[in-house]
Amino acid sequence: MRRRDFIKRIAGSAISWPLAARAQQAEKSPTIGFLGPLTQSAMVSWTSAFAQRLHELGWIEGRTIEIEYRWADGRSERLADIAAELVRLKVAIIVTGGTAATTAAQQATSVIPIVFGTAGDPVGLGLVASLSRPGGNITGMSNQSADLPGKRLELLRGLVPNLQRVAVMANVGGRIGLHEMAEVQTAAQKLGLQFVPVEIRRAEDIAPALDAVKGKADALYVVTEPLVNTNRVKINILTNAERLPTIHGEKGMSKQVV
Repeated sequence: MRRRDFIKRIAGSAISWPLAARAQQAEKSPTIGFLGPLTQSAMVSWTSAFAQRLHELGWIEGRTIEIEYRWADGRSERLADIAAELVRLKVAIIVTGGTAATTAAQQATSVIPIVFGTAGDPVGLGLVASLSRPGGNITGMSNQSADLPGKRLELLRGLVPNLQRVAVMANVGGRIGLHEMAEVQTAAQKLGLQFVPVEIRRAEDIAPALDAVKGKADALYVVTEPLVNTNRVKINILTNAERLPTIHGEKGMSKQVV
C-alpha cells in the first residue's frame, strides 16, 4: 500500500471518531497533537496526505481544528518530553508515526486517544492487547509480519553471491532496534548465516561502527527506526563507498546492491 493511501485511511477511520464528539462539547476547535519521530522535511508526504484527508472530511486547520506538530528529528530521547508537552496542551488526540513515538505517547497518557500510523509489533511491544481488540486508548495500523526479517535475508542472499556474514545495524538505545535485531539474529541462524551486530545509539556512532565492521561482513541489514531513518543518506554514502550491499526495511530508504 502506498504511504499516501495508507495515511488517508488512518485519517478517515481514526481521526473523525474522537474529534466529532469533542467538537460538540467544546467551544474552541479541538486540537490534534502530531508527534513525528523524524524531521519535518522527512515526513512532509505524511503530513500533506494527512491534512488533505482531514480537509476532505471537513476538518480544516485554522477553522474547525488546530494541529500542533512536533518533531523529534530522529532523536528518540526527545520523544518523551514532546509527548508530555502535547499532554500539557490538552490535545484531543495524539497522532504518532512509528513505534518509538507511540511508546512515548503511551507513557505520557492513558486517557488521551492515541492513533499510530504504523508500528512493527504493537502486541509484542505492549502497545495494544491484541490486533483484533487493542483495548485502552491506543489504536492504529500495524505492518507486523513475523517472517519479514527472514524474507529480507533471503532476498539479500539471492542478490549477494556466496553470502555468509551479515552485519545488522540497529539503534540499541531503544526497544525497536533491540527487538528487530533479535529477530534478525534468529532468522540468520536458521539460514546458516553468521550474525555480526553493529550497535549504534546516536548519529555520531554510524561512521565508526561501519568502519569497525569493514571486512567482517558480506552485506548489511539496517533495522528501520527513527535514528537510522534520519541518517539513511549518510549510511548509504558510507556503504556505497565500501561497496557493501545494504538492505533497508523501507523501499524509500534502500539503494541498489552493488
